Amino acid sequence: MHRVSVGLAIAALLAATSPAISVSAIKQTQPTNARTPGGQEKKQSEDSQTKAPVAGDQSKDQIQLKARLVSMTVTVLDPLGRFVTGLDKRNFQVFDDGVKQEITHFSDEDAPLTLGIIYDVSGSMGDLTSRSFQTLRRFFDTSHQEDEYFIIAFNNRARLVQDFTTSPSEIMSRVIFVKAKGSTALYDGVYLGIEKARQGRHQKKALLIISDGEENSSRYSGRELREMLKESDVPVYGIGISQLYAGMGTLQSLSGWSGGMTFAPADEPQTRDIYTRIALMLRHQYAIGFYPTDAASPVDWHKVQINVSAPRGLGRLSLNYKKGYRSFVR
Repeated sequence: MHRVSVGLAIAALLAATSPAISVSAIKQTQPTNARTPGGQEKKQSEDSQTKAPVAGDQSKDQIQLKARLVSMTVTVLDPLGRFVTGLDKRNFQVFDDGVKQEITHFSDEDAPLTLGIIYDVSGSMGDLTSRSFQTLRRFFDTSHQEDEYFIIAFNNRARLVQDFTTSPSEIMSRVIFVKAKGSTALYDGVYLGIEKARQGRHQKKALLIISDGEENSSRYSGRELREMLKESDVPVYGIGISQLYAGMGTLQSLSGWSGGMTFAPADEPQTRDIYTRIALMLRHQYAIGFYPTDAASPVDWHKVQINVSAPRGLGRLSLNYKKGYRSFVR
């Protein structure tokens, strides 16, 4: 991917109309609330269990027993790039391979999450390593107080350097003075992060990659990691720390396969603002779940499309989510 085009694409996501990333645009972090000004925010969480089958309907009963809940984490943005809160289930439509599905689970709760920080300490990061990690304080300042974290550092190999903790100070003290060296096993770091995140105590999970996106030393291949990301419920969010946007295509692919997003700050002030932006985004997302009507389908990969009907005055909304799921029938 051409470096300049990648920079412009990421800038277009974060700014309203300017072709370059604007600090003033990024600082518009207060979410847009779709509910009426005088109304209270309504937290919805519906029973995700299947309805009891009609007695005697054996075929339906068998299909429901095979069905599993497909859950999607959805981020909704307005034309200015601000997060849209206050939508409810009736604002969304879900299609599985073109067939409309019943939304059986919906939540917009500001719930705590398990977050794995995948931190690049390879030689290609140079002096960007410590500076990029120091700005991470902005993320913790805006995060949910009950979030739990772990951190995986990688250069020529990936290793867990901080197990689950709710203390940001423990995270900061681990690697803030680390010196970057060695080759780059990015894929191994992300793979290990997904496996670790699955052990977290919170249902909501995510990974945050801090890297220049270079990859040259992993045991796992890009194909293996892609399959892992597509099958997991752990979205990946990347912060590309590189003045030349090297490796941005790799970070975009990783986040795209998982239903996450990648950001490309142009300088240190924008990096601080993007950390705040990501923290707010993780707190203002929608969880949408459904039981596939064709649970026994032999299709290997199901394509999911989610539409949103915007209340008047919000303009054209954009959605970010994982675009499919692996079939439950193997």
